[in-house]
Amino acid sequence: MSILEINVLVLAYLGDTIYENYVRKFLINKNIANVNFLQKESIKYVSAINQAKFLKELMDVDFFTEEENNVIKRARNYKSNSHPKNCDIITYKYATALEAVIGYLDLMENKTRIEEIMSFILNDKD
Repeated sequence: MSILEINVLVLAYLGDTIYENYVRKFLINKNIANVNFLQKESIKYVSAINQAKFLKELMDVDFFTEEENNVIKRARNYKSNSHPKNCDIITYKYATALEAVIGYLDLMENKTRIEEIMSFILNDKD
């Protein structure tokens, strides 16, 4: 099976853990020592609403390659009726697409590209 044939929700499942790990390391490197504050700050990056916003920002600057855009489109178009209570289905699909492309890049062993995406996102948004 090709990586491009893997279910996009499986890619997003993997991408979610990678994405969150980058965010956690970023916040810890900002010398935030209080776990409750770490959790509060992480929401600026890991909520579906903010993930969707970051994906749209990346798309607005034509950040993604054609192959990455194909993964993103597959994830956005995936038929799913469930989504978190705090956002609409479109926002959730965009957030899932961001996680899916990160999961895809991880399976492609393209850590450099993941770092470029995360650098764009984590470019101190305070």
